[in-house]
Amino acid sequence: MSASALKPKQTTEADRIVGLRITTLRKARGLSQTALGTAVGVTFQQVQKYEKGLNRVGAGRLSEIAQLLEVPVSAFFEESDGAAAQGQTEVFGFLSTPGAVDLLRAFASIEDDQMRREVLALVRGLARTVSAKSS
Repeated sequence: MSASALKPKQTTEADRIVGLRITTLRKARGLSQTALGTAVGVTFQQVQKYEKGLNRVGAGRLSEIAQLLEVPVSAFFEESDGAAAQGQTEVFGFLSTPGAVDLLRAFASIEDDQMRREVLALVRGLARTVSAKSS
């Protein structure tokens, strides 16, 4: 679809990806939608719409969000390499799973390498069990 074929207010897949990344980065910083909205001058409902890709985030607002989340604006967009972009989108998708950021934080706080390997083995075992039950 060409840019000229878009309606002025129509959102795109890029808007959805930007929203997904806002969600993931916001959660990684431990911010609520209300806190993010207050910091950039919008309601939490507007943040929800940005995050779901229902509303486009303007360039100025996206720049404010990037500053607050301490990332470059480019962090909200796919890279030019197709494989890398797909992998990055997949990672952001995983991180948007409820509890994923908390799990990652807790995992990273384990200092003992052997214990981290054991936790990983436990989680993988649980995932295989759940997968086998749903087959």
